Amino acid sequence: MEQNLHNTAPSDESFEDMKKCAIKLWKTYDNTFGYVDQKVNAIKDLENIGDNFMFIYRMFDWENQIKLVDMLKDKTWVELQERIEINY
Repeated sequence: MEQNLHNTAPSDESFEDMKKCAIKLWKTYDNTFGYVDQKVNAIKDLENIGDNFMFIYRMFDWENQIKLVDMLKDKTWVELQERIEINY
């Protein structure tokens, strides 16, 4: 049986990469009503504990998750893959 890593913090390097890329992606969207500011503020002060890594990833719909993954370093992508739950 595989260990569920969803609630396990990744390496600090991968966490910071996820944060940086997520903020960069949010900033590509229209902030007319402050939505981008809300999302960035929810991310910027997060610490690398518990499921915060997955919280950042799951803020996005599936199309934006693909965009986010394309921005991540290879090591971060591997750590994300280890945590994604696939239910068939």
